[in-house]
Amino acid sequence: MKIYFNGKLVDKQDAKISVFDHGLLYGDGAFEGIRSYNGLIFKVIEHIDRLYETAHTLMIDVPLDKKGMIKAIIATLKANNLKDAYIRVVITRGEGDLGLDPRKCTGGPNIIIITDKITLYPAQLYQKGMEIITVPTVRNHPEALNPRLKSLNYLNNILAKIEANIAGFSEAIMLDNQGFVAECTGDNIFIIKKGVLWTPDQGRLRGITLDTVLELAQQNHIQTVEHPLTRHEVYNADECFLTGTAAEIIPVVKVDGRGIADGIPGPITKKMMKLFKAATREEGVKY
Repeated sequence: MKIYFNGKLVDKQDAKISVFDHGLLYGDGAFEGIRSYNGLIFKVIEHIDRLYETAHTLMIDVPLDKKGMIKAIIATLKANNLKDAYIRVVITRGEGDLGLDPRKCTGGPNIIIITDKITLYPAQLYQKGMEIITVPTVRNHPEALNPRLKSLNYLNNILAKIEANIAGFSEAIMLDNQGFVAECTGDNIFIIKKGVLWTPDQGRLRGITLDTVLELAQQNHIQTVEHPLTRHEVYNADECFLTGTAAEIIPVVKVDGRGIADGIPGPITKKMMKLFKAATREEGVKY
């Protein structure tokens, strides 16, 4: 496996950063997960825009422009001979000292690109649907650490994932600081009620797959609403599914022990899965 590391393609065992890198010491950096399908990098421009927005908010000056970043991704995919891949782009603050002050990181950011395969959930869950729960850990307050930032500090999500795992579940709903449904530990959430597609409008990452689902729904005359959601509304939905770059679209059939409608993936969920799969094979930057 070849890893892109600061302008060079190096062997996996040689892709190393300093133990003084603030990305390691403090989670000080940004990342993106991107997918390629049959030689097409899906929504890469949108992913790179979000990556650079996170870096800008963190005041990390990325030493590579967006076009250069996409070229680096393509070079890494080609070096590993991958047509269908999961792409992880990481930007760290860089090497500093043991203090918090980012001004001490004088060597500049590190840019790392990893291309590999990924399977987030078993195949049968996409056919039968998954069961999830709500966990006690709430999503970060937007004025503390904005959920729109895709930073290297994912402890909020990891703590929630631990709670889900201890309870015997693969995924869990996280509420926001006001008690509304925000998102899951690694995915966005949708419900369908009376033919209308709903998703939370606050306390969550602005998902690229989420936006794709909204676009596909609107193109196919399915009404969409972004609005605060309660667990009561999720429990009484006609359908429910999760979205994410790694997860793609996965049905949910039970939440906190409550069955969603008749307990099987619904027709709109299945339609969105089919539309999304078609989109990944038709859209993207070719390499």
